[in-house]
This record gives sequence, structure tokens and C-alpha cells, in this order.
Amino acid sequence: MIMRKLLFFVTLLMGLMVQAQVIDVTTASKAITAAGLKEHLSIIASAEMEGREAGTEGERKAAAYLVSQYKKLNLKPGFNGNYKLPFTLYQAVAGKSELKINGEKAILDQDYWINNAYLPSHTLKTNAVIFVGSSFNDKSTVDVKGKVLVSIENEESSGRKITAAQKLGAAAMIIIAKSNSNQSSTSDGRPRLNKTPTGFAYFMVTKNFGSKLLGGSKPFTEQEWTEIPKGVYATYIEWAAEQRSKEIPSANVIAYLPAKEKTDEYLFITSHYDHEGIKKGVIYYGADDDGSGTASVVAIAGAFANAAKHGFVPKRNIVFMNVSGEEKGLLGSKYYSEHPVFPLEKTTADLNIDMVGRIDPTYKGDSLNYVYIIGEEKISSDLQKITNSINTEVNHLEIDRRFNDPKDPNRFYYRSDHYNFATKGVPVLFYFNGTHKDYHQPSDTIEKINFDLMEKRVRFIFNTAWEIAMKDEMLKRDMPLDMPSR
Repeated sequence: MIMRKLLFFVTLLMGLMVQAQVIDVTTASKAITAAGLKEHLSIIASAEMEGREAGTEGERKAAAYLVSQYKKLNLKPGFNGNYKLPFTLYQAVAGKSELKINGEKAILDQDYWINNAYLPSHTLKTNAVIFVGSSFNDKSTVDVKGKVLVSIENEESSGRKITAAQKLGAAAMIIIAKSNSNQSSTSDGRPRLNKTPTGFAYFMVTKNFGSKLLGGSKPFTEQEWTEIPKGVYATYIEWAAEQRSKEIPSANVIAYLPAKEKTDEYLFITSHYDHEGIKKGVIYYGADDDGSGTASVVAIAGAFANAAKHGFVPKRNIVFMNVSGEEKGLLGSKYYSEHPVFPLEKTTADLNIDMVGRIDPTYKGDSLNYVYIIGEEKISSDLQKITNSINTEVNHLEIDRRFNDPKDPNRFYYRSDHYNFATKGVPVLFYFNGTHKDYHQPSDTIEKINFDLMEKRVRFIFNTAWEIAMKDEMLKRDMPLDMPSR
């Protein structure tokens, strides 16, 4: 009888000990595998998802897949009992466009072509233009306020010229194309979050028609194009156009693992799941950008959900959010930052994952064991200490911080969704593998992903998230908040 009672108590004690055992971070991170990442990405970057452009059926299919995964993991829906946070994009749509230069009517898509996002809200009229040459930026000392500018297309981004012209107060910009090959006007302008027109007019003209803008009675020769002086030219332009807005439904996907202790605090782990869609019948798969980040968020969510089955409870809520509209100008994360579901002042950090499946061909170190980290020193002095500590003790990656340099010409810090958290004072950390020849090309496909390297990076992010989720206090916000415009 005594032995039987003793055996009962030993068995009970062992049972209690098993119940008390909680999975540790190293064991939990092993749930993130190259095979699991590949399984998710094979679906996210498949032809069925049609390139996942915001507002398309491909985006909706991708969102449905993400929702199905978070449901399977028994994570809580993040928005009023739903996993999708809907928002509306607005695209400019042209009603009509009639352009005359020195009284001569220009034919749309033959003499000129337009981007509907830059249609004049009423009629654009001027009797003079300023020719600024082939290069133009916001450092120009020319007085362009209220004026129409003319530039020649070159390797410099037309978008940057337009941004510079707007910043300096110009009324419009006309860009003369390099060649006379016909192009098509953009059927839909760049989507935005509100219906307000840009208030800035922009169109392109052929070289033949462009000669007439600059006083030519006949098309300039190639030599004459190189000799045209900058300055003011007497040119009468009248452009009447209508701009309407078309509503495009989109959505961010949000799920979370609830805390029991600090129930009013949150850690975000984010990616963007949209990409470029289909252009001229060709799918832009976006396997690395940002299928890799989206698969990573799902895998990290799975590892945390699995840990929860083994007794893990985070001190603060862990939120998994996949945003859309990043390729349209960080629009999904901007919408969230302006309409937060969870208080931003109680959001300890955003760990943003955008392109972690490939190798930067310019990387000089161990290309099979590195990750770029961006933004960790901008708002909180805690983040770099955490990153260094975890990497030294566990992951042993080469951490490259070159893109933290404010003079980085790539401006990567301003080009992914963490930026909209940072503008609200939330500490951020952006994980990145660098660009490659397939960036924003149809050739960004899954067979080029290095899943073994991706596994290393994602486990590192998971370990960092675990540490931040379990800290006694929120991360300090003790660094100067310097947020120049994108």
C-alpha cells in the first residue's frame, strides 16, 4: 500500500513537472524550416496568384491563403473578429484629353501619352515653357514656380524629375521621349488612399512633336537636340482633360497571439504580400519581393503558435500583419498607421521583413550567412543591443548595417512598410537581402530562392521577436526622431 501511494505521488509529481515545462526559444525556432518556407512560398508566388497586384483577384487569392493559415494556427483575428482590415484605393481614370501646342492638335498615343494620375484637374494653359535640359532635381536654382517645364528623357528617373518639379512649385512637366516609338497612355494612374487629385500635370511627347515645344519649325536632328540651350521658350499650350476616381478595394491581413500579462502592449511582425501583378500578359511573380517576407511571417506565426501549444505565453501580444499596396507607395501600412487597430503608443516595435530569400551579388562577405539590417538605431537604443546579443549567442550571421547611412543613395529605409510605423514613433527593424537583377522583373521566381539561407535569417528574426515579446518593459524611445520625407 505504501509503495502504491508512493508510486502515485511520483507519477503525479512527474505529471506536474511535465506540465510546468515550457518550450525554450531554441527548440521553438526549429519549427521554422527551409521545407516549410518553400511550401508557403510555392503557393504565394505561384502563377495562380497572378502577381498579387493590389486590388486584383490575385491579391484576394493571396489574402485568402494567409487567412486560411492563420485560422489553421488558431491565431486571433486582428480586426473586429475578422482577419482582413479593408481599405479603399482610388485610381485616376481619364474621361478625355485634348492637347494643343501652338494651335496644332496633338493626337493621344501618337504625338503624346499620359499617366492619368497626373491629369490637370481643369484646363492647363500657358504661353511659355522653361526647358531644363535632360537632368533636373530639387537643387535647381531656376525659378519654376507656376511654370511648365520641359525636359528630355534620359537615364534619370522621370518620377524623380516630376517629384522635384512638384517640390519646387512648377505647374506641370513635359518630358520629350528618347525615340518616336509609339507608347500607350497609362490606363490607370497610380492608386492613392484618397480621391484628391495630385494637382500637378505631366505628359510625354515624341521627339517630333517635342521639337515644336522648343521653337522648331521641323524635327530637330540628333545633333541639334544636343545643342538646344536651356531657358524660356514662347510656346502656347492648352490641355483640357477630365479626371475621375475609380474605387479599388484592398485589405491588410492581421492575426495575433494574445498575451496574458501585458494585454495592452503589442509587437508587430510585418511584410507586404502584394507585388506587380500582370503586365502585358506577363506575370511578375515576386518570389523574393515580397513573397519571401510574407512566407517568413507565416512561418514565424506558425513557430509561435506551436510554442503556445507547449506552454509558451508571450508577455505582450504578437501581431502578424501582411499589408497590401506597398508597391503602390506603402499604402497599406500608411492606412494602418493612420487607422491603427492597436494603439501605436503601446506598440513596442515593428519587425518588417521585405526580401530575405536571395543573395545580393555585390555582397563581399559570406554570402551564404548574412542579412542587411536597417533602421534599428533610429528610434530606440535597445534594438541594436538585442540584435547583437541574440546574433552573438545563437545565430552567428554576418549583420551588415551599410544601408543605415543617411546618405545611402538607395534610400532603403524609406522604401518599405516599417517606415510608416517609424513616422509614428514606433521603433522599427527592417530585414533585407539586397537587390538583384530579378528585382521587379518577371524573373523573380521561386527556383532562385536560397531556402537554407532564408531559414537562417527567419530563425534569427524569430529569436529577436521572442526576446522583445518577453521583455519586462517596452523598448525605449530615446533616439531623436528625424523623419525626412520619402
